[in-house]
Amino acid sequence: MGMFCNGTSWTLNLIQRSTTLSHLLQLHSLFLKSSFDHHPFLISRFLLSATSISLPFANSFFHSLPILPPLFACNTIIRALANTPTPLQSLTLFRHLQSSGLSPDNFTYPFVLKACARSSSFSQGGALHSLTLKTGFRSDRYIGNALLNFYSDCGAVGFARQVFDEMDVRDVVSWSSMITAYVGSNSPSEALNVFHEMKLANEKPNSVTLVSLLSACTKMVNITAGESIHSYIIRNHIEVSVELGTALFEMYSKCGNIKKALLVFNSMPEKNLQSFTIMISALANHGREKDAISLFNQMEDMGLEPDGLSFSVILSACSHMGLVYEGKMYFDRMVRLYKIKPTVEHYGCMVDLLGRAGLIQEAYDIIKNMPVEPNAVILRSFLGACRNQGWIPSLDDHLLSKLESELGANYVLTANVLSIRASWNDANDLRLAMKQKGLKKIPGCSWLEVQN
Repeated sequence: MGMFCNGTSWTLNLIQRSTTLSHLLQLHSLFLKSSFDHHPFLISRFLLSATSISLPFANSFFHSLPILPPLFACNTIIRALANTPTPLQSLTLFRHLQSSGLSPDNFTYPFVLKACARSSSFSQGGALHSLTLKTGFRSDRYIGNALLNFYSDCGAVGFARQVFDEMDVRDVVSWSSMITAYVGSNSPSEALNVFHEMKLANEKPNSVTLVSLLSACTKMVNITAGESIHSYIIRNHIEVSVELGTALFEMYSKCGNIKKALLVFNSMPEKNLQSFTIMISALANHGREKDAISLFNQMEDMGLEPDGLSFSVILSACSHMGLVYEGKMYFDRMVRLYKIKPTVEHYGCMVDLLGRAGLIQEAYDIIKNMPVEPNAVILRSFLGACRNQGWIPSLDDHLLSKLESELGANYVLTANVLSIRASWNDANDLRLAMKQKGLKKIPGCSWLEVQN
């Protein structure tokens, strides 16, 4: 018995030190030679380690076991499969588990529900919901939270609310999930109502709750509620994580207070690429393009490597400032230094930049030489620049066909451009076609908030 215990301890030590597929294969040989593949505890520990190194190997090992795998091992594989690009594999294993005589527990269901949510399998998730009720898990908080998240991820906020209301016991995860569900379904006012209920229930929010609440305030452009949440964070000495700090300064920027947004950003103890990108975008949107460019350069100096979204933001800032040289320089750095393949959005920024600067032919050259088809947004930007500059190059007719034919503004814009070319008959034909289809150009509008 002592020798067996020593062998177990030694094997556990080897499992913990495993980091490569080669290690797993060697351990597999040891399991076969020592009959450890009959030892439920070692099987469970081995699979827990193996799934993080090589899921195909772990799955193969699991299905080759000579004994009925322990439930922990089943849950380990189900959880791993649920996180793959083909999450419904975990549902197949779940059915195998049921037919084997093992009973799923309160860990099994959340893993499988996550797989259903990731694959948008609403009917199968609903069937699992029914199964949890039949198997006596109606009052389980963990499964309740998993069901709430499943319905939320599937966009069924009504079902999520029903699960929430029927929960006997709710924790901060339950409240946060319900708030997030309402924010995700574009019902921010309902999210704030749930927060009010949460306070009445004496449940303290965590940083996840606060991030969702700030997102609700941002969507409602409700700076008063956002400031109230900010005060709560300060009063309760809540640590401002990267996620919370980013949500906070984004709320201030979207609500029009860029100075407060900068104060929050500068006070954050830690920042990541996402927080820098959002702050750069906020500065550009508030007409502070020079500050946006300065912050982009500061981000690079700190060693953060920009991604495609970061370059979209800085190229847009250059476009609005008319910084043609800088825009070309950033585009070139993106491609040559960071090896980022330009997307339609990047090309669109360059067309907009050159068009605003009056470099119509250069903008058209980019459109013609793009490795992907230009979309309607790029073409509208280009045609708008042609109209503003009063000059248009010789256009390829198939490009104009890319514009949405059911959008009245496109007819007006194209007709104006044709008028510049003195193609009066074509311009009149377009206006007549627009009238016959009953299309209208929707007038632009602005809004502002008036204090009572």
